[in-house]
Amino acid sequence: MDQLSKFREVIERYRSFDWQLRKILVSPASREAFSGQQEFGDVEVAESEVDALWFRRPASGGREAWELRLIAESPYALFETFEPDEPEDEREEVRVEMEARLRSHLEHPDVPPDEH
Repeated sequence: MDQLSKFREVIERYRSFDWQLRKILVSPASREAFSGQQEFGDVEVAESEVDALWFRRPASGGREAWELRLIAESPYALFETFEPDEPEDEREEVRVEMEARLRSHLEHPDVPPDEH
């Protein structure tokens, strides 16, 4: 299965659980596959060191859940919830940290996530 098909498969799986696609992270190796793609609508496609997808959905208590899902042979995802009154700049800081943790996981897959 090509990388674009893997992206599509994960997106459809998450959508079936009411997750909304918010951002697509594309490695240089996968960038060409995304050129000219219209199917993702106005979702931001950003260059990254890894292929991954950002999803969000409402969570209990008015919170918002975000998940960063790696697109690779071995599934891996990071999850975080945000309080309704949490400022966007603080949310973005956490999401940037999550992307760093994802990259660290790929560099050191045998190290537990909380030790990265």
